Amino acid sequence: MVMFRRRESGAVSLFVVIFAMLLITVVTLSFLRLMLRDQQQATTNDLSQSAYDSALAGVEDGKRALIYYRTVCAGGDVAACTIVRNTINNATCNQGLVNVVTVPSGNGEVQVQQQQSANDTALNQAYTCVLMQLDTDDYLGTLSANSSRIVPLISTGPYTQVQVEWFTTEDFGTTGSSVNLEAKPPQTDSGSTSENIWPLLAQSSWPQTRPPVMRTQLMQVGTAFSLTDFDSTVNSQSNANTLFLYPTGVTGTASTAKDTWDFVSRDVRKSATGTPEGTTCSGTLSGGGYACTAILTLPTPSGNSAGDTTRTAFLRLSALYKATHFRVSMIGTKFKAVQPSIDSTGRANDQFRRVESRVDLYNTNFPFPEAAVDVSGNLCKNFLVTEDSNTFSTECAP
Repeated sequence: MVMFRRRESGAVSLFVVIFAMLLITVVTLSFLRLMLRDQQQATTNDLSQSAYDSALAGVEDGKRALIYYRTVCAGGDVAACTIVRNTINNATCNQGLVNVVTVPSGNGEVQVQQQQSANDTALNQAYTCVLMQLDTDDYLGTLSANSSRIVPLISTGPYTQVQVEWFTTEDFGTTGSSVNLEAKPPQTDSGSTSENIWPLLAQSSWPQTRPPVMRTQLMQVGTAFSLTDFDSTVNSQSNANTLFLYPTGVTGTASTAKDTWDFVSRDVRKSATGTPEGTTCSGTLSGGGYACTAILTLPTPSGNSAGDTTRTAFLRLSALYKATHFRVSMIGTKFKAVQPSIDSTGRANDQFRRVESRVDLYNTNFPFPEAAVDVSGNLCKNFLVTEDSNTFSTECAP
């Protein structure tokens, strides 16, 4: 019998084990890397949110400083009011807050903490710089569809024109930058005026990317006035006027036009018109900004001499059909403590966030009536002409 001995070294098994270990190591290291990256991202997001919260804390302290300013100035002490005003307008970080918080020396940042807990400083949160400006170049706001906002026209100097801008990409409700506009009036008045008519559509038919019709109403008084002055349009003087600004232009075509409208010359009480004012807007917002811009020329208040621009004035804006962002600026001057700005930078550890806010110092949400009659259902009207009070009816006819 012949016997054979098989010699096996096991090299194949050894290579399989080595490659398997390498594969497991690579997979493990990949998962470990993903876990560390996600953990780092989560930490960064948490610190970023904490820095944002710190910046908001600075904004809230800025509001307290503005309330203090308004309280002091309401007391009638001009000297004290001037001191607080200069303090708030200080260009040094956090120095405008000295009346409401204690600003530490050194780096000057204010720790975000609660007095109940001594360990709050361990969170390493603070707002590093809060700057406030009482007088601003413009007034910013938003309008819901078919709602109004009253803007106080309180200025640091004389003015005769106000610029109104409205509708941004945030108001689209969809993607894109093309603005839907009417290029020319599609209708003509068949009556005596024979003028072109911009179409006032049903609410549901208004295009989604078309700016709203902006109703602008001026209410003002001079140094002396009577209630009858609000109905007067004598000698180009007036205390109450209304303009309807209809968005027009070429869809998709950029435009920087600024149409100028005179409140008095376009007053419907002097020259009846059956159409809004076609105001040129930009057909695209690819470069940002506002689609529509109009310059409104204000009349001399009734009772003032010609050229006397001293006035107490309010501008009421109403967005018809759509919601919109808007901006109002007074040409040649600034708003005086109407909507101060607060610029706050917050910190959490080594992460920083910056927030800019506007604060209304006047109540702009006064419940001014939107209509003479506002009903949710049908409106029944009865008209009677009689000399006998017994024939008056308190019920609607069927």
